[in-house]
Amino acid sequence: MSYKPSVLVVDDESGILDTLRILLRNEGFEVTTAQGGKAGLEQIRSGTHDIILSDVRMPQVSGLDILNAAREQDPMTPVILMTAQASLQSAIGAVNSGAFYYIQKPFSNDELVAILRRACEFRQVRVENKQLKQEIRRRDKATVTRPIGKSKRFLEVLKLAEHVSPTDSTVLIQGESGTGKEVIARYVHNLSNRTEGPFLSINCGALPENLLESELFGHVKGSFTGAVRDKQGLFAAARGGSFFLDEVGEMPPSLQVKLLRVLQEREAIPVGATEPIPVDVRIIAATNRDLEEEIRRGNFRSDLFYRLNVIALNLPPLRDRRDDLLLLIESFLQQLAVEAGTEPKALASEALDAVMVYEWPGNVRELENALEHATVLSRGTLIEASALPERITKRRKEPLVAERSYRNPTLEVIERAYIMWVLQAEGGNKTRAAEVLGIDPSTLYRKLSRYEEQVEVKA
Repeated sequence: MSYKPSVLVVDDESGILDTLRILLRNEGFEVTTAQGGKAGLEQIRSGTHDIILSDVRMPQVSGLDILNAAREQDPMTPVILMTAQASLQSAIGAVNSGAFYYIQKPFSNDELVAILRRACEFRQVRVENKQLKQEIRRRDKATVTRPIGKSKRFLEVLKLAEHVSPTDSTVLIQGESGTGKEVIARYVHNLSNRTEGPFLSINCGALPENLLESELFGHVKGSFTGAVRDKQGLFAAARGGSFFLDEVGEMPPSLQVKLLRVLQEREAIPVGATEPIPVDVRIIAATNRDLEEEIRRGNFRSDLFYRLNVIALNLPPLRDRRDDLLLLIESFLQQLAVEAGTEPKALASEALDAVMVYEWPGNVRELENALEHATVLSRGTLIEASALPERITKRRKEPLVAERSYRNPTLEVIERAYIMWVLQAEGGNKTRAAEVLGIDPSTLYRKLSRYEEQVEVKA
């Protein structure tokens, strides 16, 4: 062998340890011995070993305990169990528990060495496979689709999300309904070191308390009426991945206590159980409520809030990121076309004007739904304003400002005259006019819409 694999040998008999140490060193292995299971556990926790060779029957700490500790420390470490009292049932049980091999004493030296070398090859393949997956994940991260947006506030949120993604810190995403909290949660997961694990989610306000508790923590058979078998909870199912708790502000107080335990102790107790199970998930929570106000009202635990609010991402509403409207419109229309298998449709000028000045109380979700509505109702490739929901096309009338004196124009009057002059010079092309004026197209749309509304009121 070109390198010396390290082997930890665990047995409670010193004579066997001495014999195996000499044998394996002569065969090119680096050997560490531990007399008894307790010493074996200490060796496992204090260092790494390519292979572990352990006796099964030892006082206090058995070979199966060694196996479980080794798998918890490094699942890629092959564990070979030795016993003088082997049976088919015990061998099958050991392999099902994750043992690489189960060998009966007495065994020949050649047999043991051959098994150890196969175990070494097995580990090497798994290590190389893990490295390959890590490289693929690294390349995939470079191609993860970034959420759409170019407005300053939204880009600040994305920058923070990208910075904290590689950590395991708990993230709390706050924002109005429809702002894309789950999109950001998935983005954090896709950029994290847990992308090989699952991304699971649950809406804490969508289920009654008893059902929500069972879904989150699982339950044991007979714990309540209808519990005919054990059920794994989502915290356990999300092991190695990320768990998204949407609308965490809706969680009942009794479950807030159990969630706090998960965050503090990294363990959860299924309904009806007495023993906790370990939790290995990255928690991302989201809410459209002001949790600090909910704390003042007595509806949300302050200690849970501080545990959740390690990293805070505050998503701005769509009305505060109007620079992103054109990008979002183009993306949604393209996506709808792909789903329908047709060419992408476009908004007619009047429809685009209405979309650009609407306040969007339902945020990005409302925009997506409105465009789907309009796409379905439009026969051609151009979406007219009449195809949009009426609430969007209905103009809001605003009172006119005081009559302006032509001989003493204000800055607003001058600005309006200049904008209309540039627009006319560019043949009515709003995009080119915005470029000449040095403003964002969405800003130009809002100004033009306001001018039109003032004319309507005046008339």
